[in-house]
Amino acid sequence: MLINCVAYQDGKKLADLPIDDISDYVERPDCFVWVALLDATPDELKQMQHEFSLHELAVEDAQRGHQRPKIEEYGDSLFAVVKTVEMVGNELVLGEVDIFVGANYVLSVRSNSSQGFLGVRARAEREPHLLRQGSAFVLYALMDAVVDRYFPVLDALESELELIEDRIFDRGSERDNIERLYQLKRKVMVLRHVVAPLMEAVGKLHGGRVPPLCHDTQEYFRDVHDHLARINGTLDTIRDTISTAIQVNLSMVAIDESEVNKQLAAWAAIFAVFTAFAGVWGMNFKFMPELDWQYGYPVAVGLMSCVCGYMYYLFKRSGWL
Repeated sequence: MLINCVAYQDGKKLADLPIDDISDYVERPDCFVWVALLDATPDELKQMQHEFSLHELAVEDAQRGHQRPKIEEYGDSLFAVVKTVEMVGNELVLGEVDIFVGANYVLSVRSNSSQGFLGVRARAEREPHLLRQGSAFVLYALMDAVVDRYFPVLDALESELELIEDRIFDRGSERDNIERLYQLKRKVMVLRHVVAPLMEAVGKLHGGRVPPLCHDTQEYFRDVHDHLARINGTLDTIRDTISTAIQVNLSMVAIDESEVNKQLAAWAAIFAVFTAFAGVWGMNFKFMPELDWQYGYPVAVGLMSCVCGYMYYLFKRSGWL
């Protein structure tokens, strides 16, 4: 679906264009066309391929979708794949933005994402001195907008981790904590698989050998790369903290099990006293324990009770009970 199609010249908007007029403006050396599509159909992509002379391999990647974040060169044009990340409920939802960039055009194809880029276009139009740099600046603006939307997701993950850490020493919550920690770890890995490849790709757009198209906008892409590096570092910290929290939680489980084992051992030792005395004296005497002594039975029971009481006192004082 076509969102908008606009021609720009010298950093200023010329006109909204019908698709059939795109090729006329692309041929002008002093202007470029910026087209935005949402969930493009194969027919729409073929039409754009014809208007912009897009490389067939790049178009094929855009049609298939589910690409790894990357930036590829095709002659004097670029093809970028950027992943969008949205927090829907308690789950991360991934979308994709495929961006075709040439000297006189920018085509963005957004898929499976509810967050549009109308604000990016409005921002670019308010800064004609930057938009005058052409399609490379639009590529930067789109990528910068996507990367900026990673930060709220990152904050949500950090807040979720803090909530779990607050409950980690609550008795009876160990199983729930481990489940939530593993779910959080999975989300962190999803976001990291989005950030790390993109950071590597953006690193090719500044410093050293860069595509001619981006030669005058290297500092902007360096800024995007710095943001991605910051996010990636925070994700590594969160991942390490999650691993530590899991180990602490497992240690708490082991401590609780040890406490239970100590209690069971203490009670077993106490009741072993009755078993030992009863086993020595037996249960078939007229008077116990000295056969005809009529006070033998109550003395035996009293002795066993006193020994068991003393053992209970010792275990209680040592913290086993």
